[in-house]
Amino acid sequence: MEASACYATLLAFRDSHVGDSEHDAISTQLPIQPTGRSFIHHASQALFSAVALLSRLFVTLPRIDMHFSPFAALFVLASSVTAKQCLNITVPVSISARNGVFNIPTLQGNADATTFAQNLTSIRGNFTQEALLGYATVAGTYDISVKFCKPDRENGTNPTVQVLTHGLGFDKTYWDLPFNDYNYSYIDIAVDHYGFCTLSIDRLGEGNSSKADPLSVLQAPAEMSALYELTMMLRNGTLPNVPQAFSKIVHVGHSFGSALSYLLAIEHPTASDGLVLTGFSQNASFLSATVASWDSKLARLNQPLRFGNISNAAVSEALSPLSNLTERIASSLAPYNVTSGEILQYLQTTDIGDLLAGLQPTQLPKMADLPSGYLTWTDAGSNQFAFLLPEFFDPSILQFAESSKFPYTLGELLTIGGIPLMAPMFKGPVQILTGRQDAIYCGGDCLATGDPALASIPAKSQMAFPMARTFEAYIQPDTAHAINLHYNSTGAYNVIQRFLTREGLAPS
Repeated sequence: MEASACYATLLAFRDSHVGDSEHDAISTQLPIQPTGRSFIHHASQALFSAVALLSRLFVTLPRIDMHFSPFAALFVLASSVTAKQCLNITVPVSISARNGVFNIPTLQGNADATTFAQNLTSIRGNFTQEALLGYATVAGTYDISVKFCKPDRENGTNPTVQVLTHGLGFDKTYWDLPFNDYNYSYIDIAVDHYGFCTLSIDRLGEGNSSKADPLSVLQAPAEMSALYELTMMLRNGTLPNVPQAFSKIVHVGHSFGSALSYLLAIEHPTASDGLVLTGFSQNASFLSATVASWDSKLARLNQPLRFGNISNAAVSEALSPLSNLTERIASSLAPYNVTSGEILQYLQTTDIGDLLAGLQPTQLPKMADLPSGYLTWTDAGSNQFAFLLPEFFDPSILQFAESSKFPYTLGELLTIGGIPLMAPMFKGPVQILTGRQDAIYCGGDCLATGDPALASIPAKSQMAFPMARTFEAYIQPDTAHAINLHYNSTGAYNVIQRFLTREGLAPS
């Protein structure tokens, strides 16, 4: 990575646990109070030496195998012991898919990522179609990382497994979030409270799963192919280390994971016995605004310690001059009434916070040296805009989510809008559960349909499932796109389990 790119990234200053009801203890975070141009100027000067040191690090250091950070207060991970029994498994999966062939030049830097986003979001035409040269079959065997969980005590002889597929920007821990002692865990509710088994997956190209070409391979059809093969292993009892053939399989997705589950129901309508699509609708009107708000960067430049090719051979020693950085900067800015808290918030909420991500000791998957077709949003502000509703999430979870985010790919962005509009042969029950204030699929209000006869934007998808045994669109209150990161997430989890139970898909 060139030093100039580091400087450009660093110096770009920017001028429930209560059932189905909403959380009654609202926590807020005070914003930074700038004191004018003099503050910006002196903050720049105070940070410059630290920036320069970090920039030199990114040019010279070999690959990271360990992590160290003097900024431990920025990023907190929690762990706990629960009653569920879980097994992490690496599963070789052979895929075959008809992917698009796109004329997209290799991205050389963040400016190219911006150009791609400008083209993708322009109203002048359909950029995906403009760039599409044709189709080609993509085939190969890849390792898919999964986590299989079952109740500590299994009751009955006919268990149900939920296949959990995460969306863009996450990995499989979205379903078993280690934040705040796992109090946001979907898997805990499904397994410990309702007796389901779960299989959460790292989508192809993400987390601990095999990496692949971010343009030619990592597209919706290929990722759905991997999901189908895993489903068939569960159905046939051939999933490694899980000696159980499941007759009842439910697919639960979030966002892009919901789109993949929906595509599975289109291409293989008998593969699933039930669909739960969270963070989902078929209204694509707001996707361009989402892509624009992300201000996408190359993942390897945005979080170079996690996604770049930097090593830790001398990280601890090189960073030692930065000890007590927050206090030292605050001291130098004391005449301008800038506090340590304001400096800390600056480090957390701008892309400097992303630059530091990966220094904290963590169990996060290592996705080092990613190709330039892996992208991510810019910073915590972009994260909040797309995924979280102010006043209804713990401010600390935003920092957690930003420091542990995962990338998305060119191929995914180009193919997310190409999924057919109908699943005409799927006969199982369908539930769509979306936060009322979902910005990505509802523009910020899922009840604003403009049609008195239409209860919600997700409810319109009932037409896509003409053969479904049951269709339900549930709108979760006080929740944006990332349902599992909100105060009342467990309320949504219970809604899902009760739906599946009513539809005869509970374990028996």
